Amino acid sequence: MRGALATEITLKTNFASNIAIDTIKRPLRGRMPMDSTGHPLAVNRILIVGNRITKERIILRELTVKSGDVVNSAELPIIVDLDRKKLINTRLFNTVEIKVLDYANGTIDLLIEVNERWYTFPSPIFELADRNFNEWWQNYNHDFSRVNYGLRLYQFNMRGRNETLRLTAQFGFQRRFEISYRFPYIDRKQKQGLILDFDFAETKNLAYQTLDHKLDYLEAENLLRVTRGGGVTYTYRKSFYTSHSLRYEFRSTSINDTIALLNPNYLGDAHLEARYSTLSYSFSNDHRDYIGYPLTGHYLLAQFTQFGLTSSDDLHKTEGTVTFAKYINLGSNFYLSNSTTGYLSAQASVPYVVNGGIGYQRRIVRGYEIYVIEGQNYALNKLTVKKRIFSRVYNLNAMPIRQFRHLPLSVYIKTYGDLGYVKNYDNYEISSRMANKLLTGAGGGIDIVASYDAVLRLEYSFNGEGESGFFFHIKKEF
Repeated sequence: MRGALATEITLKTNFASNIAIDTIKRPLRGRMPMDSTGHPLAVNRILIVGNRITKERIILRELTVKSGDVVNSAELPIIVDLDRKKLINTRLFNTVEIKVLDYANGTIDLLIEVNERWYTFPSPIFELADRNFNEWWQNYNHDFSRVNYGLRLYQFNMRGRNETLRLTAQFGFQRRFEISYRFPYIDRKQKQGLILDFDFAETKNLAYQTLDHKLDYLEAENLLRVTRGGGVTYTYRKSFYTSHSLRYEFRSTSINDTIALLNPNYLGDAHLEARYSTLSYSFSNDHRDYIGYPLTGHYLLAQFTQFGLTSSDDLHKTEGTVTFAKYINLGSNFYLSNSTTGYLSAQASVPYVVNGGIGYQRRIVRGYEIYVIEGQNYALNKLTVKKRIFSRVYNLNAMPIRQFRHLPLSVYIKTYGDLGYVKNYDNYEISSRMANKLLTGAGGGIDIVASYDAVLRLEYSFNGEGESGFFFHIKKEF
């Protein structure tokens, strides 16, 4: 039977389980592929529905298959499934379905149906000023004065071109104002982009040193630190999975003389002000199935930064970080993930404000959440084995806002083990007992994954210091 709806294949699962992503060949244009395992199919039209805001070219940019291509029927399900995942990873859509319509005489149409996310988030700020919930709860006695409040506005998919505007007005423990605009594409071929950002911050509460691996704060009536900065980032995304970025930034930091007295190395040599520029380059190769909570694929990120480009800059440091993560489907709803990070700094001693180490962002040995282990170099490995015990998609038809009617919910139980090592800075003694030795952490927990990349982690961990406790996180592990 022929006709536009004679054959309809809805692709929702991973047909490429035994074929590496990099082995998928680019479809041919103008001639038929020769492959005994399938037959040639010519792509006629690519139809897109559901994109009320998103421009079609933003969607078409993610597709391996273009109108006029000739593909092999044996590879078509694999190619289309990968294209569906690439569209999901733009984070513009709640759901994406790609249907292959058998048209006539070896010709097919592709129907892409998307459900767009909600793009405007005027988000009230009410968050802890500390690195994580456990540091606030244990180190600072869950003091509610250590809270930031204000308003953060995210406008995603500006002009339907996947551009992002971010505005922040934050008060409370630390005052911060920032504006950022991201242009993912500034050329017709949609390979080059720009990010522009400016920020201003001031605080009367400042972590001026690390004492026994815990941040030591000073609170005063006067301002203790004021920072200003701005930068421009050039991005280049030649292929679907690899991207490059080059960033130039200028920063100015000034501190109260009390801080310089308490910690002369805060900006170095008891300086009250540091003005410097930085140049950084990053490369990423991202083959994760779902960026928000990956289960299969791999990810490589390399970053190199030079603080201080000329002799007139007040601060100089050279550093590099490389992270590789692997995600494996073990079958029967079991999954394994492993992330390895290495950090190198050229200087054996640097001002406190640019110290490196384990304990910041997601670079934490689980079980050591309340500690900061600083040093010139470090290595970190995080291993997790998890099992999905619940997964369901709720369609909330009564919800008046259509972008929130789709609610996926998954629950995983897991066990994990982490290893870390930090090489201490020269003559850095006030926080050294956890440096220059193996750091170990292990435990188990539950991950709850919902829509809009929301991840809630409940964990109970043991560390190499003989300590244990319950830890709460609202971001993915790595």
